[in-house]
Amino acid sequence: MSLSYADLAKMIDHSLLNPSLTAADLNVGCQLALAYDVASVCILPYYLQRCAEILRGSSVKASTTIGFPHGGHTTAIKLAEAKQALADGGQELDMVVNISAVLSGDWDYVRRDIKAVVDAAHTAGQKVKVIFENCYLKDEHKIRLCEICGELNADWVKTSTGYGTSGATLEDLALMRKHSPPHVQVKAAGGIRDIDMLLKVRQIGVTRCGASRTKEMLDEWRQRAKQIHDADDEPVERPDGEAAEQGEDQARRGAGDNDEDSELDRDHHAGQDVRQVLEHDLRVEERLCEAGPARHRSACGGSRAQCR
Repeated sequence: MSLSYADLAKMIDHSLLNPSLTAADLNVGCQLALAYDVASVCILPYYLQRCAEILRGSSVKASTTIGFPHGGHTTAIKLAEAKQALADGGQELDMVVNISAVLSGDWDYVRRDIKAVVDAAHTAGQKVKVIFENCYLKDEHKIRLCEICGELNADWVKTSTGYGTSGATLEDLALMRKHSPPHVQVKAAGGIRDIDMLLKVRQIGVTRCGASRTKEMLDEWRQRAKQIHDADDEPVERPDGEAAEQGEDQARRGAGDNDEDSELDRDHHAGQDVRQVLEHDLRVEERLCEAGPARHRSACGGSRAQCR
């Protein structure tokens, strides 16, 4: 496999924004994000401080939303939200543009609105993702927003909140990547529900994806990696009828067999990646069991003592 587990896990912002999530759900979600070592947790603002405490010392960032989900808050309110989020330990802020102002063509207002949040975050050494909510916009709006975000040095442009009439599309992502300068990354949100879609958007140049199905997606990747590893370990039949592991051929190779050596190197690295990702299984079980045995019992089947 040319991609490692980390390549994909570090694309995912684990989304915990459903308003019906309880505090216990949010805690379990943070533990899951830690166990799967994703890029960030994007969480309901009121729980951000606790989220930051849980994630402290890890490589998983604490993030939340600003002006969510409709973007119609005044700039002063968005700025107050941003300052509170930064004080609570937020490292990445996902802000929604003022959609009404965008559709009205009031680009000066739109620019000031975005700038206020971007400047506040950057002053604190943190980052901002600017949500367009593309389902309500025409291509001309999306392009102009990409240009403004580039001029203001926003860190990401983002397709959607996940709560509009539709989410990310491959066409929109390609458009946003094309019209954003290299220093602005692209995030997909809404509709990234399986590993195949994650791989497709990565090919376009997307570096982050909002996802609530994090466990299912990364478990699927690990299963595929394991299957490839198992297939590589299948014995091969020699002409004399004896079975031998493929790795035994290395002892008979000459120093000049560069192509075969390269293939062995690839197999070695693939094996390393499989071992790396499978080691996550135990950490996932431990994290989720610690977060709440009753909640995790259905997932692990009570196999761990503390879940019985």
